[in-house]
Amino acid sequence: MQNNPVHLNSLFENATEGIVVSNSQGLIILINPSACQMFGYTPAELTGQKIEVLIPATAKKIHIKHREAFYQDPKNRQMGHNRDLEAGRKDGSSFPVEVSLSTYVQNDERYVIAFIIDITRRKETERNMILQQRQLEKVTDQMRLLNADLERKVEERTLILKEALQRLEESQHDLSLALDKERQLNEIKSRFVSMASHEFRTPLSTVLSSAALIDKYVQTDDQEKRSRHIEKIKNSVRHLNTLLEDFLSLGKLDEGKIGIHLHEFDLEELIRDTMEEMNPTLKAGQHIVYENDCHKLITSDKNLIRNILFNLFSNAIKFSDNSSTIHIVSQKKDRFIFVSVRDEGIGIPEEDKVHLFTSFFRSRNVVNIQGTGLGLHIVKKYVDLLGGTIELHSTLGKGTKITFSIPDKD
Repeated sequence: MQNNPVHLNSLFENATEGIVVSNSQGLIILINPSACQMFGYTPAELTGQKIEVLIPATAKKIHIKHREAFYQDPKNRQMGHNRDLEAGRKDGSSFPVEVSLSTYVQNDERYVIAFIIDITRRKETERNMILQQRQLEKVTDQMRLLNADLERKVEERTLILKEALQRLEESQHDLSLALDKERQLNEIKSRFVSMASHEFRTPLSTVLSSAALIDKYVQTDDQEKRSRHIEKIKNSVRHLNTLLEDFLSLGKLDEGKIGIHLHEFDLEELIRDTMEEMNPTLKAGQHIVYENDCHKLITSDKNLIRNILFNLFSNAIKFSDNSSTIHIVSQKKDRFIFVSVRDEGIGIPEEDKVHLFTSFFRSRNVVNIQGTGLGLHIVKKYVDLLGGTIELHSTLGKGTKITFSIPDKD
């Protein structure tokens, strides 16, 4: 097109990026208005000058070496590349920039085009974000001081988790030849960070906001509002305690500190006691139906079985809607006890089922429901300790049935 030179000149003159063209001696031969405005020079002041005139005094010498090395092996370089670059204005001040380089040859001489962007505002935004993050951390620290006992528990469980994660890291060398195992380890760590940041931050934020609002309700007739926020704080603390208990159980299981203590007990009574304990957590209209078809007395570890039941009952209640029914069946076949818990809840996507018994895994359709991703993992560990098996059957949108079997040690 005949108007190409006109268009190119218009592009050069009106580009919002600074454009500087230099020759093989590092001399500036062209500079557009945006670059002149950015650096505070006129075109006449820069034309014929070394490119280092645009570099802060502290970096001029090293830049000459970089420039000479670039001309020995010229390559186009895009914006970014994790380089923190500074440019120097005519008044002696410096400012952060991003620079991309392109090179071309004309009449046997090499030229370099530098495209320059002033990223001062971006850097200020990043600094503000860091400052806000630090302020948030400060507020979080202040909240921890309000509950010394909770902080102690968090630190204790966090130490257990760090030790567990450290052991996982130490075993990574042995797993380096098995790339799939290494990938699973990284996924577990990622899920833990995501879960912990969400599950701890949400209740702590609730405690903080409720505590701030309580301070504002000073009148006698504000008692109902105060009570409502106090209840929110209590619920948040209960949720945190549940999280911490899951972490403690996981740590003890990984360390082999949980043993089996066999004795004879009434299984039906244990199931009914656990049902009664869970009644306050039932949603509106929910109810539990229990059928027993085995001898009352069995020999096993009562505490471990209670923990298994508590986790399965909690999941069935949590992932089911109001006015739904939870079905529990216990029976004995040969020398094995079978207990199943079936709900009418949201079900589990087919592709998630294979991962449900791994630590910190949460199905994609429960991300908005509180949880740690540890419950079924811990249940599987308990069942394994008892020498049993566990099976899961689920249909998305219709419900889930989990059955575990354990030997009767009589």
